[in-house]
Amino acid sequence: MARRLQPTLTEIGDAARALRQGKLVAFPTETVYGLGGDATSDRAVAAIFSAKGRPSFNPLIVHVASATDAVQFAEVSANAQAVARSFWPGPLTMVLPRRRDCRISLLATAGLDSVAIRVPAHTIAQTLLTMTGLPLAAPSANPSGRLSPTSADHVLADLGDNVEFVIDGGACTVGVESTVLSLLDDKPRILRPGGVPAEAIAEVLQEPVTIETGAEDSAAPRSPGRLLSHYAPSLPVRLNAAAAEPGEILLGFGPSAPKDALNLSPIGDLQEAAANLFALLRRLDDPQYCAIAVMPVPETGLGIAINDRLRRAAAAR
Repeated sequence: MARRLQPTLTEIGDAARALRQGKLVAFPTETVYGLGGDATSDRAVAAIFSAKGRPSFNPLIVHVASATDAVQFAEVSANAQAVARSFWPGPLTMVLPRRRDCRISLLATAGLDSVAIRVPAHTIAQTLLTMTGLPLAAPSANPSGRLSPTSADHVLADLGDNVEFVIDGGACTVGVESTVLSLLDDKPRILRPGGVPAEAIAEVLQEPVTIETGAEDSAAPRSPGRLLSHYAPSLPVRLNAAAAEPGEILLGFGPSAPKDALNLSPIGDLQEAAANLFALLRRLDDPQYCAIAVMPVPETGLGIAINDRLRRAAAAR
């Protein structure tokens, strides 16, 4: 079983040494907990895939400490620089052309000529990246396709036998994964909605940003989180429910939800709902019920990311 570390410099240093030795360490970011490994090591990346049971064609996000570090691995255009200035550190991943001399394992990028890079805002993640001096491949620290972890307890329950350490940084503040923005061509495209709304990116770039919500079920996706059935609890999920049917349990949203239902946000706040999403789905994923019914969530701002996760959780498996 993995050892739980406290977020002290001494114990984060233990985690950094383990990462440099090719071991896996789970750590908090502002979005969800990541399963970190040396992104330049094929063996470490392979261990991530093995621990998650992740399809090899689904690329991993690489975390670096700063935009300056990103330039070592990707071709950073003027648009990418503008986005980085506005949203890094933060819950935004950019998919950029891979440099010819890029040291990132091809396994981490699924053999593509692009690389997905993020600069996390969480203090623990930043400290760990600085101490290791490495780019860290760090998908969500959960079995592939299952609910993403927003606490150290979630990671220990799901991956405790497959990771060396879990740094306990408490609950994640954003609660859904990063927005994934492709800048591989002239048209900026969001491949996965997340913690940064499309409208904010469009304002920085001064041009429209397309949101591609369709799933990629067989061909190699350019982004993590693009498989059809993803972020799924073990129970079936029924969307846009007004109430629970016999045998179901209800996940509510807003003040109109029944008082006895678990509620993403009793006041209808989308930021609160995003932060609670995975933790509440986990609590409801109980075999005494036949399904999870979910009340509608507005398709605006962070609601776009929330609904993207819910649609994938409800997809046929």
